Amino acid sequence: MRSTFTQISLLFIVFISINTQINAQDINWISWNEAVELSKTDAQPKKIFVDVYTDWCGWCKKMDKNTFQHPDVSKYMQDNFYMVKMDAEGKDPITYQGKTFKYIPSGRRGYHELAAALLQGRMSYPTVVFLDEQLNMLSPVPGYQQVEPFMQIAKYFGENIYKDKDWENYVGK
Repeated sequence: MRSTFTQISLLFIVFISINTQINAQDINWISWNEAVELSKTDAQPKKIFVDVYTDWCGWCKKMDKNTFQHPDVSKYMQDNFYMVKMDAEGKDPITYQGKTFKYIPSGRRGYHELAAALLQGRMSYPTVVFLDEQLNMLSPVPGYQQVEPFMQIAKYFGENIYKDKDWENYVGK
């Protein structure tokens, strides 16, 4: 009897594991340069979403796992945004609009100039940044975001609600 229960339990765990993997959608993260190029060449360009992170940021890793890998989040974001992952301490230069943004050694770690520009000098992680189709800043959003609040923010920008309503009216405050 105990062995039958164990077998059923194991089958249930395997089923749940497979079902979770099927429902989770990997995000196709692209580079800043790829997103800029797509925004110029696509017939119907999307807005750009930038996840600014660091390798040492635990909350960044948690947001990757719990928020970005959620099936609803990953599908919505892939459908509506070019998804960019940007290491705020990345060492590779990025040329954009005739300016080359570089890594700046500072303190123990340093920072990338483009990350600093996108975060408006407020270097906290994680911070996500929403840009429109012409790469104009819509808003940086600092801090760890759970699925529901994140989806509310993503839809605010993704569905152009920001053009007609300010944030307080949108969230009902």
